[in-house]
Amino acid sequence: MIGIIAGTLAGVFLGIISGLFPGVHSNTLAASLLGMQAILLPMIGAEALTATMFSALITHTFLDSIPSTFLGIPDPETALSVLPSHMLCLEGKGQEAVRIAALGSACAVILSIPISILLFFILPPLQPYIDWWVGIILIAVIGYLVVTSEAPGWALIIFGVSSLLGIFTLRYAFLGWHTLGESGVLMPLLTGMFGISVLLFSSREPVPAQRFSGIRMTRGEIGKGTVTGTVAGTIVGWLPGLSNATANAVLCSKTDYRRDRRAYIFSTSAANTANAIIGLAALFAIGRERNGVMAAISSIGAPSMASLLVSGALAACIAYPVTIWLSGYADRLNGIDGKLLNYSAIGLIILISFLISGPFGLCILVLAAIVGLIPGMVNISRVFCMGAIMVPVILYSFGIGGI
Repeated sequence: MIGIIAGTLAGVFLGIISGLFPGVHSNTLAASLLGMQAILLPMIGAEALTATMFSALITHTFLDSIPSTFLGIPDPETALSVLPSHMLCLEGKGQEAVRIAALGSACAVILSIPISILLFFILPPLQPYIDWWVGIILIAVIGYLVVTSEAPGWALIIFGVSSLLGIFTLRYAFLGWHTLGESGVLMPLLTGMFGISVLLFSSREPVPAQRFSGIRMTRGEIGKGTVTGTVAGTIVGWLPGLSNATANAVLCSKTDYRRDRRAYIFSTSAANTANAIIGLAALFAIGRERNGVMAAISSIGAPSMASLLVSGALAACIAYPVTIWLSGYADRLNGIDGKLLNYSAIGLIILISFLISGPFGLCILVLAAIVGLIPGMVNISRVFCMGAIMVPVILYSFGIGGI
């Protein structure tokens, strides 16, 4: 138990760092720790080291809402959530947006831990049948989103163009630097479409006063968001080839992030955290490594799923109040020149993209930003840019290689 607690505290510290600094992901931290396992394992043991990795992942899902909200820089896997949260920040309600995201993650922890235990026992025999249906389900979701959009023709065009860009990016990912592995190209791809394209036309006025006057969500909305987000996170956490980015797109079919921003922030945050917990169950039940942290844990050999669930729960208990406390410093942004802040954020995105994936990443960043500008010009949802992720996942599900 001492090892679990020590590892959890270390993981919370690392998760705070990765959550607050755009481009630094818990996968990166896990890879770094894995590289030092020859030194760390004799010192702290496998249980403490894996607890550090998993608790950092859980903590990251709480803290990553802060740069998304106040800087407009999204985490690659939760790119769509930057839109409503940053808009609330521009209305002076950034602290509320962060608190909503933190509450969504906390509620997901409570619900997803028993679900992960249940799935561990009942789903492994059904896995071959489940895998085959992934692509069909996504095609149905895409069709529904296009048909119900304000302009189906433009929606289909944007979805198709972003799909081609996504396929191109993943197919030629080897051209980029592999600072975070080949998947590092997802950062410029998604941040270009959902970060730079938003920041270029965000408010140029000074950042408005940030004041918190409570969370404007009813208990019913919180309950519904907990269930919706956790279910979405469970699906992408268990099924092959899916990610939080896909969950964001699927949630748009149930919650419009432009009309019901708070519910969408809550649901996507819940999905993000649930995905992390369900991914642990998938690792122990069927040997699926759903992210870099799970791959690192698998290579070390975690003592038990139960010990890591305890570590994750403890991390959430610490990460929630830390996130709330840090959001209280939002008033320090009052009066900061909006144009300068936007351009500084764009400069940071460009720098991080270059460090992660080199010149190829910058090329993808520019193309993605151009694609991301189109929805705003034709007044439709940016969710259709998620074709960049959804179509490669569909091809993967049907066993179509070459991407």
